[in-house]
Amino acid sequence: MRDAPSSSLEAWLARLEAAHPVDIDLGLERVAEVARRMGLLEGPIAGRLITVAGTNGKGSTVTMLEALAREHGATTATYTSPHLLRYNERLRLDGREATDAELIDGFEAVEAARCDGEPISLTYFEAGTLGALHAIRARRPELAILEVGLGGRLDAVNVLDADVAVVTTIARDHAAFLGDDLEGIGREKAGIMRPGRPAVLGSPRLPASVAATAEALGAPRHALGDTYHRTSEASGWSWRGLDAQGSPLRVAALPDPELPLDNAATALQAFALAGWELDAAACRRALSRVELPGRMQWRGQWCLDVGHNPHAAEYLAGRLAERPCRGRTIALLGMLADKDADGVIHALAPAVDAWLPVSLDGDRARSAEALAERLGALEARVLHLADSPGEGAAWLADHLDPDDRVLVCGSFFTVAGVLAAWARAAQTSTDAGSEGTT
Repeated sequence: MRDAPSSSLEAWLARLEAAHPVDIDLGLERVAEVARRMGLLEGPIAGRLITVAGTNGKGSTVTMLEALAREHGATTATYTSPHLLRYNERLRLDGREATDAELIDGFEAVEAARCDGEPISLTYFEAGTLGALHAIRARRPELAILEVGLGGRLDAVNVLDADVAVVTTIARDHAAFLGDDLEGIGREKAGIMRPGRPAVLGSPRLPASVAATAEALGAPRHALGDTYHRTSEASGWSWRGLDAQGSPLRVAALPDPELPLDNAATALQAFALAGWELDAAACRRALSRVELPGRMQWRGQWCLDVGHNPHAAEYLAGRLAERPCRGRTIALLGMLADKDADGVIHALAPAVDAWLPVSLDGDRARSAEALAERLGALEARVLHLADSPGEGAAWLADHLDPDDRVLVCGSFFTVAGVLAAWARAAQTSTDAGSEGTT
């Protein structure tokens, strides 16, 4: 017999976390069967579906696709992971975060289907993905955009067939699940492609296996630097590509979205291939207004970015070099134990003057002391060690000069910890002010 459903979102999330023996269990058999029981495989859940895979750049590509669609008047749904502060961030419906009630309705539908017959065990991510797809189908937006959580071929979002498949970048990450062979990683991520449906390749440096997969499937290939291009110009940058019928397109005088321009160009190409006629003014509005917390997010002297592998760190170092400061650049760094800390430190080192390593919580966490050892071996200057991102941010706030800047990076958990600490401090200040007026 199925347990009575939990009443709150927090209770549901705790239940889902405890429901499966492992956090990551790649494979589509279990999730596909529950999706079938839910009726998710009976027809499209949206007018058009774009799935985005890759090592880095997935979140920014999804966000820019959503912005483009909304500025063109389309109804939208996006599903991304992980979240920073609230689980609700993972599902956005017409530009707003899903409510607790919408998420719980999805979880209840998943639970009912999971136990309809022989019970099927699902991971936290699998149950969350199916719940999000249930919510999206209920609204049937004109465009749904799904971000792959890990890999591609065996990821839960791949239970649905994408109208347009996007692969942003390929680098080494999640080696325990995907291995270290870039060609093999490329094949896994290209597993979201479907026969005869467009595949957008968002980097000119992808492994050959990605293009080979598209060719083997007969998926029309649209590659950055080949089928579509971005070019710097005096008034911003311009984009050239193709529409769904293969006719040439060009949009000029585009603004810098403060996100990777390769991903912006990729979003434009994927959106055009999904069937929309690009309006230049709408494209400019979308890219000028797009915001993505935790990706080159500036708050005064502080820049927060969830980059956690050498490829992402190299991009961060380049962006910081474009914005020189008169003071020090200090990296508040927190990383998981299964990430390439040496590679990240090497990539960031040209742009960083001093470091503040912090400890993260959890089974996969790396301590500040362990990070300090790696930094010491590389003769990097360590200012202080902190037991948490919030503690590190508080220490830095008391030791910054006006011309200094801070890069918070290394993990979603690092950025989330600092944002949460700031939110608590703001709430404490608000509460204190309220008490003072009573």
